[in-house]
Amino acid sequence: MSTSPGRNDGEGGERRHSRERALAILYEAECKGLTFDELLAELPAEPAPYALRLVAGVERELGRIDDLLDSHAERWHLERMPAIDRCLLRIGCYELLSEPEVPTAVVLDEAVELAKEYSTEESGRYVNGVLATIAKVVR
Repeated sequence: MSTSPGRNDGEGGERRHSRERALAILYEAECKGLTFDELLAELPAEPAPYALRLVAGVERELGRIDDLLDSHAERWHLERMPAIDRCLLRIGCYELLSEPEVPTAVVLDEAVELAKEYSTEESGRYVNGVLATIAKVVR
């Protein structure tokens, strides 16, 4: 069994599950107007280590991430994006910036799959386009 990041890890999904959990945490924090720490304190169980790493990384790099998203998201300002898409883009952007062991193709594929599952088919294409453009700049 492969130990590389992405779809081939753990049952094809340890990191996938962590990304999904990080998405839920970021989305819930945004909807409730809570900081990540406040929301994490409310959870009955601590998320997996990679989910925590993603959430903490997005929080730590939020200014840089949002600047990148604002400058590469055509026709959409960050605040006008659907919240799910914004959270997915933040996770993907963080991974592109700070998780070099995760291949670019895996970052994009995972973000697109989560967008298709939790948002719309159009969101998948949009998320792919924005992250692919950012990947060219930061990787």
